[in-house]
Amino acid sequence: MAGKFEILRDGDETYRFRLTAEDGTVVAVSPKFHHLKAVVAGINAVRENAATGIIVDQSRTAA
Repeated sequence: MAGKFEILRDGDETYRFRLTAEDGTVVAVSPKFHHLKAVVAGINAVRENAATGIIVDQSRTAA
């Protein structure tokens, strides 16, 4: 089984999604969205960009 995107409703009538790994570990949590359509668009953007995104190591960048 693959990870999954879970859509959550916040108490203040906004939405967010979280991406969980197969074992239930939370991998990512989105910012708040005001509309359900925007949450779905955010999930689709993560799906598209994660598959083709490059890795940029900024851990050694001076602060």
